[in-house]
Amino acid sequence: MDWGTELWDQFEVIERHTQWGLDLLDRYVKFVKERTEVEQAYAKQLRSLVKKYLPKRPVKDDPESKFSQQQSFVQILQEVNDFAGQRELVAENLSVRVCLDLAKYSQEMKQERKMHLQEGRRAQQQLESGFKQLENSKRKFERDCREAEKAAQTAERLDQDINATKADVEKAKQQAHLRSHMAEESKNEYAAQLQRFNRDQAHFYFSQMPQIFDKLQDMDERRTTHLGAGYGLLSEAELQVLPIITKCLEGMKVAAAAVDTKNDSQVLIELHKSGFARPGDVEFEDFSQPMNRAPSDSSLGTPSDGRPELRGPARSRAKRWPFGKKNKTVVTEDFSHLPPEQQRKRLQQQLEERNRELQKEVDQREALKKMKDVYEKTPQMGDPTSLEPQIAETLNNIERLKLEVQKYEAWLAEAESRVLSNRGDSLSRHTRPPDPPASAPPDSSSSSSSSNRESQDNKESSEEPPLEEGQDTPIYTEFDEDFEEEPASPIGHCVAIYHFEGSSEGTISMAEGEDLSLMEEDKGDGWTRVRRKQGGEGYVPTSYLRVTLN
Repeated sequence: MDWGTELWDQFEVIERHTQWGLDLLDRYVKFVKERTEVEQAYAKQLRSLVKKYLPKRPVKDDPESKFSQQQSFVQILQEVNDFAGQRELVAENLSVRVCLDLAKYSQEMKQERKMHLQEGRRAQQQLESGFKQLENSKRKFERDCREAEKAAQTAERLDQDINATKADVEKAKQQAHLRSHMAEESKNEYAAQLQRFNRDQAHFYFSQMPQIFDKLQDMDERRTTHLGAGYGLLSEAELQVLPIITKCLEGMKVAAAAVDTKNDSQVLIELHKSGFARPGDVEFEDFSQPMNRAPSDSSLGTPSDGRPELRGPARSRAKRWPFGKKNKTVVTEDFSHLPPEQQRKRLQQQLEERNRELQKEVDQREALKKMKDVYEKTPQMGDPTSLEPQIAETLNNIERLKLEVQKYEAWLAEAESRVLSNRGDSLSRHTRPPDPPASAPPDSSSSSSSSNRESQDNKESSEEPPLEEGQDTPIYTEFDEDFEEEPASPIGHCVAIYHFEGSSEGTISMAEGEDLSLMEEDKGDGWTRVRRKQGGEGYVPTSYLRVTLN
């Protein structure tokens, strides 16, 4: 079934149908374009929403980031941000693969349709022109026949008229013969024109126009196929990002399951645990006897210098924690303004940071020494004296960091001893049975027992080892242990591109093309630590290697 056979006389119908098909293609392109704009706006709004609710402070400066519920919320925001990225990818795929492609294809189809329709109209015009020529030759033949018949009648009438001269009769006969000859020529021309028109008309209806209609049918079917593929791209763009979107949703589900109630409670304890001992019992103050009582060390808000309290309205009463109003604290370098437990944690963090910086400076010093040795062995690679300022600066940094490490270690030891002391006091108070309720003023025995308890506490505090005693022990033993590295497994392999003669300390020789085990990557100093198969480990120039990591 083709248009050329079945729709041979429906030129206008085919013209309207092909135009409708192209209009449908353009409408679909416009629909996808607006869908793309919707996806882009949706993704933009999602990203703005995520940016609005993401924490503004860095993770290391935000204590709330330690809670699992906050971490899960941040993870959900990140998954939503990734989801927005997938919506942008959908918009991009639709814009490139559908809008641009189909819009370009639509223009090509319009040009092809225009060419086929122009060809059909030219064929119609040629056939109409042939029909006009046929009509003209037909009318001429008809006119010449009437003229010939009229001339023949005139000649016959003159021939029978006795009054007509012979010359008139001869002239009329010649005119009749001429008209008859002209009619015969018109007849022949009309017959030829009719034969030509019938041949052109048969060619037009059975060959020329069917071919044009078949071309238009093929064009329309190709357009329909392309449009169907464009319909499929709409769902394909969604299916392409569906695995990533599924992972985003699974990530949100994992984030929801990662909320740990007990862990968050423990985090709150770790963040805000003060390390202070619980307040002791409030001692009974006897105002009925004119006597001075020694204050109890187990109660907060009482003088600790052993002087008797003042009685009367002039005595200043200290407020008991946690009901006292907190004064504005002054930040100190040893974090003594913090509670004991928080002070210990902050000092531990500072000590770890200083140790990392110290290790980095030590590695830098070793690398510079190796580079200097190489420069001394091979002067063409560089000037050894140019490294002296960097080595001196590194040594100064190492000394400075060692002093800081020593300082923080002393502070940390003092803070830890304070925390342990507070824990012991708190436990002793917690396990001591409560005093019986005082129905009457205590006698001298209670006063003496209080004095004995105070002297016992002072004795215990005097027996504590002094803080300076720990300073006699070596401080940098932990760095000595770090420098003694245990045999490690290779992190990759490498091939020597050039021969290298390791003559300086810490380096190792290698032959061109030799396979080596990669033990440590280049840290920025131009040297890489490798191990030979036959044994031996050392540093070689990084530029002499072709490295492949595991």
